[in-house]
Parts: sequence; C-alpha cells; structure tokens
Amino acid sequence: MNSASPTRERIRREAATLFRVKGYNGTSMAELANEVGLAKSGVYHHFPCKQDLLSEIIELTVNRVTPRLAAVVDSALPPEEKLRRAVTLHTVEAIRDRDAVACFIEEGRFLDDDKLAAHLANRDQYEQLFRRILVEGIESGVMAPQDVGLSVRALLGMCNSVVRWYRPEGDATAEEVAEAFARIAVGGTIGLGEAGVPIERRTNGRGA
Repeated sequence: MNSASPTRERIRREAATLFRVKGYNGTSMAELANEVGLAKSGVYHHFPCKQDLLSEIIELTVNRVTPRLAAVVDSALPPEEKLRRAVTLHTVEAIRDRDAVACFIEEGRFLDDDKLAAHLANRDQYEQLFRRILVEGIESGVMAPQDVGLSVRALLGMCNSVVRWYRPEGDATAEEVAEAFARIAVGGTIGLGEAGVPIERRTNGRGA
C-alpha cells in the first residue's frame, strides 16, 4: 500500500499527535478514527493494527533523518563543525516533527518484539553516527578525552527534550534553539576534560 497516500499520511499525523499527548497505550483506534473523520474500518484498511501504525511512524521518521545525518558525518568538515551541524539538524527536526520524533523517543518501547528489535537497531545506528563524530574529534586532538557513550547520551537527551517543552509561540525559533544547543555541544566537547577542567585546544593529539 502506498505509504504516501493522503489518507494514510493523515492517519499517521493524527496518530503521532495522539501518541505524543496521550501515549500509545492511552490511544484507541476508535479515538484515532474519530480524529481523522473515518470509520474504524477506514483506519484498519490502511493499518491492520495499532502496532503497524506506530512502527511506520517511527520507521519513516528515522529513515528520513538518518541519511542526512550520515552525510554530515561522512563529509570532509572538521569534527567540531560536524557536531554543530548534527546537533542543529537533530534539534530542528525534533521541533518541526515533534509528534513523530516523540513517538521514536518515547513510544517505541511499546513495539512488539520483532518490531522493537528493528527499532533498537535503527536507534543504535543513529547514535553511532554521533559517536563517530566524537571519536574523530578526540583522535584528532580537537576534542577533549571523554566518555563518548555518556557524552552522546547527554547531547541527544538535550536535543530530544524539545519535544516536551518547545512551543512555536515561545520566544525562540527552532533554528535559534538549535544554534544554542550546538554551541553548548561544541563548547562542552572541546573545552572540558574528563573531570570538567578546562583544557587548551590541541592539534593532532599533542599540546598546541
């Protein structure tokens, strides 16, 4: 079935909103059908079960963003610029498509075993791209020695938080929030050692 059909897209969009606001387990297919303006049979025609719906929302989201992040990581840019762009990309996407991204972040744990395994593999692949940036930065001497896994969790936790608190009517645009997060990310990975002690910028792993 065409995943881009207007009705199917509308169902996904409304479902993502309901899943973010009420949770996957708190949303019924009858409620979704009412929001979309279809009979339940109309929803089931496109998605035989709620699991298929959640899985498709998550899969389309990660498949849209991951290639763009990979292009940044595989580029010839300096590590600090890669990190700046990666954080900016992630944050802007999380704000612009926060319902679907919230499903990826919060609701994926409710997938059945086979779908959950695919979701976790996609999530790990995405996180690995951020790890590659930090490893490159550390090995080149641009970034401070640090626990890469912990740093990536901290960075993604910061970026992911926008799906809970960001409001379009607030004081900052998505781009302004992303720029602020990027400054924090780059400044933190370059400027602090393991114990949080400022370090001098290094070149090729040696003191400047």
